[in-house]
Amino acid sequence: MKTLKDMRPVYVVGIGWHAYQDPSDISFVTLGLTAARAALNDAGVPFAGVDCAYVARALLGMACGRPILRHLGATGLPITHVENASASGSTAFRNACIEVASGIADTALVLGVDKRAPVARAESQTGIEQLAGEYIAPFTHFALLADKYVHRSDADMRDIALVAVKNHNNGALNPNAQRQKKRTLDEVLGGRRVSGDLTVLQCTPVGEGAAAVVVMSEDAIKAHGIDQARAVRVLSSAAKSQAVYDDATSFDELLTQATCQQALKEAGVAPASLDVVELHDAFTIEEALYVEAMGLCKSGQAIAALKAGEFHIGGRVAVSPSGGLIAMGHPIGPTGVGQIAEITLQLRGEAGQRQQPKARAGLAHMVGVGAVCYAHVLSI
Repeated sequence: MKTLKDMRPVYVVGIGWHAYQDPSDISFVTLGLTAARAALNDAGVPFAGVDCAYVARALLGMACGRPILRHLGATGLPITHVENASASGSTAFRNACIEVASGIADTALVLGVDKRAPVARAESQTGIEQLAGEYIAPFTHFALLADKYVHRSDADMRDIALVAVKNHNNGALNPNAQRQKKRTLDEVLGGRRVSGDLTVLQCTPVGEGAAAVVVMSEDAIKAHGIDQARAVRVLSSAAKSQAVYDDATSFDELLTQATCQQALKEAGVAPASLDVVELHDAFTIEEALYVEAMGLCKSGQAIAALKAGEFHIGGRVAVSPSGGLIAMGHPIGPTGVGQIAEITLQLRGEAGQRQQPKARAGLAHMVGVGAVCYAHVLSI
């Protein structure tokens, strides 16, 4: 089976956002256009030079890309809409990379856009009675996992809340983040409880926003006269869905482990060589579980590494320097695309106050309703 590295090289050459924010009356068209135009301007490529577009959304209605992209021009390019829950943006990015790597396209625009809206998961519409699934909300599931983690490690819930302190502090440095305020441990712990010991500041906000990236082949980079030094290569793209595990309660971390191991192996990059990681931290406990699953530290040692500053900006590996889902926000459709843009910014050395020194390799990780997982490794 071929991997991305077996095909022609693929690069991210342009990035852009519309800041993630609380729900507003701003049209999704404005959100999407802001990010798309920023990414095209960053790449120095006109929309007419784009061969295909992938538009990720989870909450908006069907075909939302059409009323956005028509403002950039009617060029006749194919537009593909992607929905894959929280991993929608990651899925769109993977598909764009494969299309460019295969030679079908030379330049692809990946746009993620969403506005908060009522949504029903298809599982609830099957007509098949669920014994428990619909009664266990995601925040309760992760509150239970946090309790389980505390009992198998030396950590306590105050320690797990330190993830939120780190990520809120990172988000305070990010002009595109939904939450841009530093928080103390007492503030995080003193917030309203959502489930178990998880407080509102330990959970991601779901708002609105957009993120976009431009993906190119080497031929297109040369044709457009783009500075190769600002092009970040996508070394691998891995995607998996949930399997049957010995410990069914740990499916999130076991799925993450399998997907990230594949992405790192295909890229030829060891976990210890990663400088930047953006992961799916919808709840604080997820960061602790996933950094261990990725091999960034040994099982049960995530909190000790966090306390030692290893996952802070300037530490051994910066985990969620954007602020992560907890502070950057999680507008759903754009989230996975925004992760790619943040890692690109870091590897270019253009992240300002959030810059991880000498960053050369990064990993982006997203899960979608726990059923699917995507991981990408990028490098300069």
